[in-house]
Amino acid sequence: MPREYKEEFMEIKVIESQADWRGEQLTKRSDWLHQLNDAEIGEIDKAFKSVKSKGIDIRDVSKDNFALDRFPRIAEKCQVAIEGGAGVFLIRGFPSDNYAPEDLKLINWGLAKYVGTAVSQSAEGDVMGDVRNLNTSPDGPKSGRGYKSSRELWFHCDSADVSSLFAVRNAKSGGLSGVCSSLAVHNEMARTRPDLLEALYEPWWWTWQKKCYEHEGPIYQQPVFSVQDGHLSCRYIGGSLRGVHKQYPEVVPALTPRQLEAMTLFDKLLNGPEFPVWKPFIPGDWQMVNNHIVMHARTEFEDYPEVERKRHLLRMWLAMPNSRPLSPLMRPVYRDQRAGAVRGGLPPAVPGTVVFETTEVV
Repeated sequence: MPREYKEEFMEIKVIESQADWRGEQLTKRSDWLHQLNDAEIGEIDKAFKSVKSKGIDIRDVSKDNFALDRFPRIAEKCQVAIEGGAGVFLIRGFPSDNYAPEDLKLINWGLAKYVGTAVSQSAEGDVMGDVRNLNTSPDGPKSGRGYKSSRELWFHCDSADVSSLFAVRNAKSGGLSGVCSSLAVHNEMARTRPDLLEALYEPWWWTWQKKCYEHEGPIYQQPVFSVQDGHLSCRYIGGSLRGVHKQYPEVVPALTPRQLEAMTLFDKLLNGPEFPVWKPFIPGDWQMVNNHIVMHARTEFEDYPEVERKRHLLRMWLAMPNSRPLSPLMRPVYRDQRAGAVRGGLPPAVPGTVVFETTEVV
């Protein structure tokens, strides 16, 4: 292990947190849920109509012109739950069927201004993306993003503090959303197999997959787990970690038996019956997860044949004003590790580019 990792390496131990939950425990909690009432829905609709009637471009929407009195309290509840609570928050009950998809983009963007700061999700600079099946392969060299396919997406972390999904329409079948506490899985491994958990604290090879920072080299090292000032952070994309050696065999060594055993156990717990929660999205749901302590997944789905009925979600990556401090070992993705920093995401190739992605589905 390189010296800088040894200096940062901490004792493997159970980390006490409200985010240490098993699936059944989370379903019995209410601190991660908010059901919108009529008054809250009414003021959101009023703010939307005001912005639209004035012809304000979505890029210029702010808390000043998307004015809300009740929602700031919901946003504060969301921030507290995401960072200091369960690590996941779901706002439910918005009547999305009453609005066109482009109107829902404006509404979701206006609400997000009260929660965090959207960061770019790709070299194109998209700060809000359409999650739809475009029949692209997640294994493609550049456009291969899992959210543009109908395939199952295994439990993973996105490259931002928080992943945000707003449900516009459901699929004909499938497409269940899964959440799982990586902190709870960490603690289970700390109790039962600390030797394998230790392997996940060590440096692992990653690839940028032609998406970001390739001018610094196509590969980098980062641990799966790290701790800073008592705060855990997890970053895990199993397929990427398993595949980097095949892409760069001259530079990256094959995974060791110990690493493979650690990943096998980690995946087994993530996908077993005890830890995750699986649920369908309801149109109008807005789910946010703290990528440092909660992982998310999706089952395979089948779409309706009609374009206007196909599954559609809106995705944002958010930096949070109350985010946790991160270890310097997380620098490859999180260039600023200070608590509350605007960080994460995949910076656009042309600095300053802001795109609200619109994808045509045929």
